[in-house]
Amino acid sequence: MTPFILGIAGTTLTDEEISLFSDLQPVGFILFSRNIESPEQTRALTDHLRSITNEEPLIAIDQEGGHVTRTAAIAPAAPSAAEFARHHQPALMAQAGALTADLLRLLGVNWNFAPVLDLDHHPGASNSLSTRCWGRDPQRVIDRAGMWNRWLRKRGVKSCAKHFPACGRATSDPHHDLPVSKATLSDLLAEDVVPYTALMPELDSIMLAHVLFKAIDPELPASVSPRIIRDFLRGQLGFDHHLVLTDDLDMRAIADRFPDNTDVTAALEAGNDLALICHTVTERARDAADRVAKLPPSLMADTEKRLKRFHKKLGGPLVWSDETWQKTCDGLAKLRAEVPELSGETGDSPVTTY
Repeated sequence: MTPFILGIAGTTLTDEEISLFSDLQPVGFILFSRNIESPEQTRALTDHLRSITNEEPLIAIDQEGGHVTRTAAIAPAAPSAAEFARHHQPALMAQAGALTADLLRLLGVNWNFAPVLDLDHHPGASNSLSTRCWGRDPQRVIDRAGMWNRWLRKRGVKSCAKHFPACGRATSDPHHDLPVSKATLSDLLAEDVVPYTALMPELDSIMLAHVLFKAIDPELPASVSPRIIRDFLRGQLGFDHHLVLTDDLDMRAIADRFPDNTDVTAALEAGNDLALICHTVTERARDAADRVAKLPPSLMADTEKRLKRFHKKLGGPLVWSDETWQKTCDGLAKLRAEVPELSGETGDSPVTTY
């Protein structure tokens, strides 16, 4: 299998996508709002993806709650992390994790790119994290995100903590440019990575941030930095059993620095297991796969072991039922009504609504 998570253009697979995915056999796929028109259509899409892959694919989504809810067109959105943080009711956080998992498994999704573990250093900044953080204090983030994550996983959906080591330090949006942080390794150890290490046994995977930490690696963003991935995340902190992946490599933070399609190999050589290509799939996936095929086989040996471990407890799709779907949507609507909304909660990046 090719170590890619690939995006899909629309609500059904095109002939070109069917040929591409059948040939490359990517590890998995990611769904966005553009792929979701109705519950039945979405389930048919994920069933189709399963039918053209030789092994059970990882089918991912960003389903955090609030404005980062890819299923907003077909189901009620759970409250955002910031709303839960304001209305501190652990039982409701647990309920949100469970209902989110039930909804996703009905749609055929088995991996959620959440929870966000970034500390909210700059709540007013346009850094794509508006309302998505569980708080500023590491212990509060551990308590809140940990509860949500625990129940997501109990109901059979894999989780992914993001954006390591500290996208919350960014003051600009990596969808549009490369944020730069002055934070040192000591700064990160004192605060930002505490939720990751505390929740390590309950996290399935880690997503890297497109942020340049100049005091740690003055040249490369965290998502393609061997110093941050191999040395810090894997070596120093001990995340050697977790799947590690990039954020979307089509974001301007990376695309502007790697215009020659070398970002995928750079990411894998830095220690990522998987590369995420969300929007330029048909344009560059074949070339990227050819480049990956030239890497030393030993480079991906540990990735193969991690993928086998990840697959062992991968939840399959739930049997479709109109009644179960409606019950899950009713539960989300009731939950939404119980948690006060924050005024003006909107996405601050157009990319988050794809």
